[in-house]
Amino acid sequence: MARGSLALKLGVSFTSSSLLLLLLAYHSCSFYLPGVAPQDFSTGAELKVKVNKLTSTKTQLPYSYYSLPYCPPEHIVDSAENLGEVLRGDRIENSPYVFQMREPLQCKVLCRITLNAKTAKEFKEKIDDDYRVNMILDNLPLVVPFRRSDQENAVVYQHGFHVGLKGQYAGSEDLKHFIHNHLTFTVKFHKDSQLDLARIVGFEVKPFSVKHQYDGEWKNENMRLTTCDPHARRAVTSSDSPQLIEDKKDVIFTYDVAFEESDVKWASRWDTYLLMADDQIHWFSVVNSLMIVLFLSGMVAMIMLRTLYRDISKYNQLQTQEEAQEETGWKLVHGDVFRPPTNSDLLCVYVGTGVQFFGMILVTMIFAALGFLSPSNRGGLMTAMLFLWVFMGLFAGYASACLYKMFKGTQWEKITLKTAFMFPSIVFAIFFVLNALIWGEKSSGAVPFGTMFALVFLWFGISVPLVFTGVLPFGAVFIELFFILTSIWLHQFYYIFGFLFIVFIILIVTCAEITIVLCYFQLCSEDYLWWWRSYLTSGSSALYLFLYAAFYFFTKLDITKPVSGVLYFGYMLIASYAFFVLTGTIGFYACFWFTRLIYSSVKID
Repeated sequence: MARGSLALKLGVSFTSSSLLLLLLAYHSCSFYLPGVAPQDFSTGAELKVKVNKLTSTKTQLPYSYYSLPYCPPEHIVDSAENLGEVLRGDRIENSPYVFQMREPLQCKVLCRITLNAKTAKEFKEKIDDDYRVNMILDNLPLVVPFRRSDQENAVVYQHGFHVGLKGQYAGSEDLKHFIHNHLTFTVKFHKDSQLDLARIVGFEVKPFSVKHQYDGEWKNENMRLTTCDPHARRAVTSSDSPQLIEDKKDVIFTYDVAFEESDVKWASRWDTYLLMADDQIHWFSVVNSLMIVLFLSGMVAMIMLRTLYRDISKYNQLQTQEEAQEETGWKLVHGDVFRPPTNSDLLCVYVGTGVQFFGMILVTMIFAALGFLSPSNRGGLMTAMLFLWVFMGLFAGYASACLYKMFKGTQWEKITLKTAFMFPSIVFAIFFVLNALIWGEKSSGAVPFGTMFALVFLWFGISVPLVFTGVLPFGAVFIELFFILTSIWLHQFYYIFGFLFIVFIILIVTCAEITIVLCYFQLCSEDYLWWWRSYLTSGSSALYLFLYAAFYFFTKLDITKPVSGVLYFGYMLIASYAFFVLTGTIGFYACFWFTRLIYSSVKID
């Protein structure tokens, strides 16, 4: 056997493939495929605004738009939702906001409502909890532009506008609640150079709180307002006279629409939403993780090219009987190293589940990095992950059964049953409790019974049949983890899958290398119980992930409600458990491959 080339391949194989994938992922960072086909609008064409859920970073409990007494259309119609949108709590419905393309509107009256004690309380609670209203036009979410004070001409976008604000009247110390009842929309469009057609490339709003006035008695929505009158060229430009929220107060909802031509093309209209100003931090994350990988690669190379090669050469030399009896080191445990460990059934189940996770994440990363899971396709990412998880049950059953057969097991049906049921059962139990809490809060984030039945069907009807057919890993990903948590819990878009794919590859290499190094040291100390330790070595990084999630909760989030806190830690517990299964399986297979390789390279008497 060419032991030198074998050791060389062991030392180099980790880094060569990861560098190639790093370059591939870098080039895919700036490329994405839109989720919908472009739509052309002629002058005067009708533009229908849809409303989405009310969201808050304080409570993390979404609510339907019409859970508040906003002006409804004649008939409320729900838009078709995919599985991912339902699980995210999206509730997309039609609205009374209707525009005509490139035809400005000023002070259009929607309706007048009279608050009572109950509705006034509901508005105040939503304002206290910092809720925002989300709308959609031509598949673009509504944003509020803000100028950045630290950069000249730099604009940042807030998704959705606040329900209202709190303030004080001059000379008073009492905090009052005011509603945003006037919206100034700006629709940006890109005009075709040859045809009189245009495509929508931006949807912005500036909210105002205005106590509207009118002469005489209220008749209908065609009343002329003295505070906002297009005939008198009186427009709303500030909230100097805001609309108070109190019992028996009348609130008049109005809006303006302005159209603005833009040089932004339709294919690039999502760039402003997906622009990440912290790319230097992401590169720092990648470089930091690469330093960890290079350090570990150096240790592995030293073990493989020097120590291990020397061990194999020494063990394979002709020895006297006395020398053979005095041998020490990892060869001494060759008779026990592949003996089945304690709770080998459970290990097989976890390894199979980890393979299922690995396949799901790898395929999702590839499609996301290539741009097929654009945020313009709402809920597409979550839907794709759910279906990939289900179909990857095929590989989970195969992996767990193969390992079980290697342990000389005879009841492989029992192992595949455990693989199909154990992890989903635990997750489903936690999810059911969390969903019951959301139901109790009457939030739109509660998964309907029909969707719950669909999830159970995916599990029993597809996944189950298909099944029958450390600190260093955490250190490699924790900076990117900050941005992922921010996108999930602060309702921001995350679309830097190129960086994420690089970090995922680094995570794989780190888990594999640290497990191999510790496994070698363990075998050298003549301890052959490596099976579970190899799984727990890299799987322990899930503990640090959960601790970091707790740190993020207390330092970055402003969650006040107990139910919201339980939801946060419940979902992060599920994520940490999944991370444990994934990283543990990577470490196990790396150690398994390493152990088989080195013991196949020595002569066993």
